[in-house]
Amino acid sequence: MALITAAHLAFTFGILGNVVSFMVYMAPVPTFYKIYKRKSSEGFHSIPYSVALFSAMLYLYYAYLKKNVILLITINSFGCVMEVGFLIIFLVYATYESKIYTAKILFLFNIVAMGLVVGCTYSLSKGQKRVTIVGWICSVFSLCVFVAPLSIMRRVIKTKSVEYMPLTLSLFLTLSAAIWFFYGLFIKDFYIAAPNVVGFLFGMVQIILYLIYKDKKQQNILP
Repeated sequence: MALITAAHLAFTFGILGNVVSFMVYMAPVPTFYKIYKRKSSEGFHSIPYSVALFSAMLYLYYAYLKKNVILLITINSFGCVMEVGFLIIFLVYATYESKIYTAKILFLFNIVAMGLVVGCTYSLSKGQKRVTIVGWICSVFSLCVFVAPLSIMRRVIKTKSVEYMPLTLSLFLTLSAAIWFFYGLFIKDFYIAAPNVVGFLFGMVQIILYLIYKDKKQQNILP
């Protein structure tokens, strides 16, 4: 009987991670369909999608440097496509102020910051040192992706309404974080495993908030 090795487990969790992450990236589809139908971005924010796009781009760069991590390349390529699509829909139906703010965020993160990361790491480091530096940067911005929904969680607590925090997305984010943690653990990659511990904790908090406020009516509270 063949032995189950760490490599086998890593591949299994990598495949599961791709499947669940696919669902995570697809989870906002109903939200953006609602935006399309109402022709308005209403109370939704573009920050989580902007940060998620930047994170996916960073991990694509990390996978390119590290090599032999095709499972990271496949899901983050798909993530980039989905986040760009969501942001385009948001920009079409957002208010003028939201469009300007989102454009500034995209320019700052996806052009300036990404350009600096690639330029500086290629000019100031090489080999394993470059991989390590990019790995740390990926970890930091993965945390940003998990922390980004804090504004939505604050809105849920303030309005006592879960309208802008879909349960499906919270569930898939929590499950995805758990699976990618084990993937990183089995391939012995700290930069993949560590941020997902925080992601799992934030996901659990979102689920708890949903259970607390799911049956309560929204209250009109002035900011």
